[in-house]
Amino acid sequence: MGDGQLLIRPMEERDIAQAARIEAESFSTPWSAEAFRKSLALDYTIFLTAEWEGRVAGYCGCYVSLEEAEITNVAVKEELRGRGIARALLLELLRQGEGRGAKAFLLEVRAGNAPAIRLYEGLGFEREGLRRNFYEQPREDALVMWKRFPAL
Repeated sequence: MGDGQLLIRPMEERDIAQAARIEAESFSTPWSAEAFRKSLALDYTIFLTAEWEGRVAGYCGCYVSLEEAEITNVAVKEELRGRGIARALLLELLRQGEGRGAKAFLLEVRAGNAPAIRLYEGLGFEREGLRRNFYEQPREDALVMWKRFPAL
């Protein structure tokens, strides 16, 4: 990545349509634009947008509840994957979540999604459970992964 190509910033209303398109190309049961809009309006969410060369390239989001944060979405445009965009988004999401008091982050990932699992493990997430047949289209188990920050 060259300097100035990637910008991570809070998601805005103007990003929702593009985020919903990336969501639809990334997931078999995608969130709608309205689901993004409703989540973005809540005061306990963090949603971030990645801009690559001035265009929306990806996003991620989480719900923060007391000392836990559940990561709900992470996606990058297919043609821009493998450039570190998801990692940059997640690092900023972890930073902001921790800044809001989160000491632990939870996510679910398709058991067969090896690239995502490698990314999460590289960020310190550990496999702590399995949800059988969690996903549909195709039916697949979900790995439950946690990242916990040490207590101060």
